Amino acid sequence: MTENTQTPSSPYSELPTSYAPADVEGKLYERWVERGYFEADEKSDKPPFAIVIPPPNVTGSLHLGHAFEHTLIDAITRRKRMQGYETLWQPGMDHAGIATQNVVERELAKEGKSRHDLGREAFVERVWQWKGESGGQISGQMRRLGDGVDWSRERFTMDEGLSEAVQTIFKKLYDDELIYRAERIINWCPRCLTAISDIEVEYQDDEGELVSIRYGEGDASIVVATTRAETMLGDTAVAVHPDDERYKHLVGTEIELPLTGRRIPVVADEHVDPEFGTGAVKVTPAHDPNDFEIGQRHGLPNLAVMDEHAVITVHGPFQGLDRLEARSAIVAALRAEGRIVAEKRPYTHSVGHCSRCKTTIEPRLSLQWWVKVGPLAKAAGDAVRDGQVKIHPQEMEKRYFDWVDNLHDWCISRQLWWGHRIPVWYGPNGEIVCVGPDEQPPTGEGWTQDTDVLDTWFSSGLWPFSTLGWPQQTDSLAKFYPNAVLVTGYDILFFWVARMMMFGLYAMDGTPPFHTIALHGMVRDERGKKMSKSFGNAVNPLDWMDKYGSDAVRFTLARGANPGVDVPIGEDWVQASSKFANKIWNATRFAMMNGATIEGDLPSVEEMSATDRWILSRLNETVAQADAFYEDYQFSKLSEALYHFAWDEVFDWYVELSKTTFFAGGEPAKASARVLGEVLDVMLRLLHPVVPFVTETLWTTLTGGESLVIADWPKDSGFRDAAAEAEIEAVQSLVREVRRFRKEQNLDDKQKVPGRLDLSGTTLAAHEAAIRQVLRLQPEGDAFSATATLPVGGATVALDLSGTIDVEAERKRLSKDLAAAEKEKQQAEAKLGNEAFIAKAPDNVVDKIKGRLTKAEADIARLTDQLAGLPQG
Repeated sequence: MTENTQTPSSPYSELPTSYAPADVEGKLYERWVERGYFEADEKSDKPPFAIVIPPPNVTGSLHLGHAFEHTLIDAITRRKRMQGYETLWQPGMDHAGIATQNVVERELAKEGKSRHDLGREAFVERVWQWKGESGGQISGQMRRLGDGVDWSRERFTMDEGLSEAVQTIFKKLYDDELIYRAERIINWCPRCLTAISDIEVEYQDDEGELVSIRYGEGDASIVVATTRAETMLGDTAVAVHPDDERYKHLVGTEIELPLTGRRIPVVADEHVDPEFGTGAVKVTPAHDPNDFEIGQRHGLPNLAVMDEHAVITVHGPFQGLDRLEARSAIVAALRAEGRIVAEKRPYTHSVGHCSRCKTTIEPRLSLQWWVKVGPLAKAAGDAVRDGQVKIHPQEMEKRYFDWVDNLHDWCISRQLWWGHRIPVWYGPNGEIVCVGPDEQPPTGEGWTQDTDVLDTWFSSGLWPFSTLGWPQQTDSLAKFYPNAVLVTGYDILFFWVARMMMFGLYAMDGTPPFHTIALHGMVRDERGKKMSKSFGNAVNPLDWMDKYGSDAVRFTLARGANPGVDVPIGEDWVQASSKFANKIWNATRFAMMNGATIEGDLPSVEEMSATDRWILSRLNETVAQADAFYEDYQFSKLSEALYHFAWDEVFDWYVELSKTTFFAGGEPAKASARVLGEVLDVMLRLLHPVVPFVTETLWTTLTGGESLVIADWPKDSGFRDAAAEAEIEAVQSLVREVRRFRKEQNLDDKQKVPGRLDLSGTTLAAHEAAIRQVLRLQPEGDAFSATATLPVGGATVALDLSGTIDVEAERKRLSKDLAAAEKEKQQAEAKLGNEAFIAKAPDNVVDKIKGRLTKAEADIARLTDQLAGLPQG
């Protein structure tokens, strides 16, 4: 338990009677920032705890996914700061190459211009201008949420320091022959006019057509099927399986390619599945990755038939047609020649789309820059296998290994103008020079720099160490690398996490960028559906913050956060969290009004009541639970534990059971007031990382302390009192049973009724006044008539309900319900006693009948007791 001898500087009366988040949150956050609470000191002798923000796109705004992730990271870092760590939460933004260029190009289009009208240098200047004026609105929204980031260290992936890091690692990889330039099949977006990586392709089922085309004539003909008839213009072979007897006579021969007049070979390749379709496939090496591999094995030419806009460039009749126009025209021409053997329309199949603009991607042979990922990916896999890095939850390891163990070389060049330009110069005589950040590029006539830029993920893969000043050996790098943990969504495990692992291990001499990868799920709507503007279910978290407060949004998100599992969320849940924040406010204010204090030492065990000892025992158990859940990233369980401790145990039980003590005054009241102050102090500390605003306001008022942000995290003192817990549990059981009975009689909990308590021989005797208080039981009086008697755990509670219920009507109702329960029991027993029925009935049916019998027996016992409790006559 914590001890605090400060005198409150502000009485409870300074607190408004109700909590208004809008009046509190903005001012509090600015105070935290101004006082430098979130700033990390690399020269501190405190143990380090560093974590990075997954850098949001400069084009973005705060969506629920961001709010969810930031809530979890903020809760972790606030607790670590309170535990005495030198805590760095590193903020920053990603330049988001394609997305940002698209935004600025759309702005230019409104002016009737394209980037080519401006030229490269002027266009890049225009993007920087846009970034300064319109980009980065998310940082203001992060402040609304309460993100405790070190704003003095904010970075941008295109700033000078990070650009130096990018150039340094490119040069190092190039010199180590891990970066190379080669002509390969890449994913090409005809809209963005750039290559995109495999993981930036989104696959969805589209409706198209499957046409079967006859190549060749008579016995020397083969039928192939395709969904992309336009690519046949670039076919340079037909492939069959070497063991396929149907086509052995054709392997090594040539057949005519329809419409073109060209003859192409028939080759045998084990890649072909003889069981699929006709067992023969067309081979278009310049427009399909698998065909490219076949072409490489058989020395086939690569014939490109489309330009960067996916417009046909060959064969007169179709030249100049868009790929979809060409598809229809070519099928029509083949049909006219009698070459179409079969057509299936519509034909649903998986088609790749650009994740940025949703255009159908086009596999295209292109000269690009690549990272040889083999040795890098092996190191990234080994770091998890040997325990250097732990993935949480552990079951996500399989996804990670499936990815890193099967990585293809990474295409890192993009045909954009916004981004880190590839630091390679070409000379007039075919020279190629890669230039590091401290080197002068070659000059003279004929020397030009590569026009491409690097994939955005190349620079963001350096984030954990480039933001700390690498390649310079800075104090920040020495203090805060590696990061303690990475908190991110499982959806970018491959985009970002694997790249950081590869680059961190490579650049930092085998030291991984973080010790733990904690993966969370995606935020979905209350029905579990993905949130999307197109679905009409997307939510702007700022709207909910305006309506309910940031604490309510944060608590809702944390309460739904099970590791690696998607999070459903609806407005009703945020509203419920808002009620929780208000409950904390109102109940804490009420407690302070009734003398709750942190002044002086805690009373001795002998000076405390059983109720006091119970709540302190439960408090320490809650501290232990909170620590365990934090260490295991179990935010949902953490939030549930804190919610039920605060609302149920502190406010609904301890405060209520202690009211008679407070009203009576004297030394017992002083002891309970000090215990209540202690409980509130620790409870607010425990809640602070998740709901920082309401807790900060209440705690500083209660304790007079400077700020919860820099307060000590509570420690489990080890105090437990099993006897007190059992004693109060007995009180709770009695109260719950009487409340249940009252509810059955349609009596409001607050309605007062005369009651007689026989608590002799039980531990409940010392709590009679408290029990009467919480149950609203009036003294018996001379005219007391026990119309209902409830035996509970060795005690007896007699109630006089003569003035509140119609006894005869109640007897009839209970008798009717009892008869129905007895009939249900008889029917269930009859079925279960029928051996023929039991032999034939499925297990689930038998189990259901057994359940009905159990319920009927419980209903009979309950109703019998209730009838017995009614007066006779």
